[in-house]
Amino acid sequence: MNKLTIQDLDVKGKRVLMRVDFNVPQNADGTVRDDTRIRAALQSINFVRQNGGKLILMSHLGRPGDPKKAETEEEKAKIIKKNETLHMDPIADRLRELVGGNVTKVNDIVGPEVEAAVNAMQPGDIVVLENTRFTKGETKNDPDLSKQLASLGDVYVSDAFGSVHRAHASTEGVTKFLPQSAAGFLVAKEMEYFGRVLNSPDRPLLAILGGAKVSDKITVIENLLNLVDTLVIGGGMAYTFMKAQGYEIGNSLLDEGGIEVAKTVLAKAKEKGVALLLPVDTVVADAFSNDANTKVVGLGEIEPGWQGLDIGPKTLDQFCDAI
Repeated sequence: MNKLTIQDLDVKGKRVLMRVDFNVPQNADGTVRDDTRIRAALQSINFVRQNGGKLILMSHLGRPGDPKKAETEEEKAKIIKKNETLHMDPIADRLRELVGGNVTKVNDIVGPEVEAAVNAMQPGDIVVLENTRFTKGETKNDPDLSKQLASLGDVYVSDAFGSVHRAHASTEGVTKFLPQSAAGFLVAKEMEYFGRVLNSPDRPLLAILGGAKVSDKITVIENLLNLVDTLVIGGGMAYTFMKAQGYEIGNSLLDEGGIEVAKTVLAKAKEKGVALLLPVDTVVADAFSNDANTKVVGLGEIEPGWQGLDIGPKTLDQFCDAI
């Protein structure tokens, strides 16, 4: 995977528009609980600053809701309250502490305020844009929004490995309107790793899959079935696989469109001799809450009104043994 990286760019005096993954765990008041992802981006951030670049950072945070889509005033109030905890201000504050530099947070991702802040930048300065998902058009990869974002920078750097698979305005659309796009240190490291694994892996090779949906990962799963010896499936998608096998999953997360995909994957794994490991027990709760009642149940024993929230101890042992 021979791709252009941040080290190939001349950033001196240039505006570097960088997509980072600052989707960090938060406390109830919205403050940063774990800054690991922010620290992980520091190598790329410091490279730009130390080489005389001006850095504009883009990131999403959580999943903001749309108050206009609320069916009741109570639901609308809940969405607004949740969204208030998803502003980038606490992230910018933590970044400022980490870099000890000039970090400015703006209240939008495009528009006059953003343009003024970018125009006022000096080499080494950082501008943090607002949560990209607050802006309509981000997740739809709107070309007009992409063009506006691109106008903020001279070059683009992708260093948000957790988001590069999504074709959003800040991850894919923006690249069509800038002369150079390169991988940051994080993304370059992952590409190097995947290049080795895909071309000449050490064996036995095991892959772990999680996430919520099966349907949007079908190509990834099919490719992995041609590559790995063992495939471990956990996270939210495990319940779709359970449903595909005819097991009861109660109120657990379900990707309806992924049920047939899961059936296909199960059949292909058997055909190819790939060991496909799924949870054999589950930690369930009667609500998605810290105050919920919880218990551990076996496969197919999730009752109505209960939802699976984690793998159980037997599954943990099996997965660890396989790994």
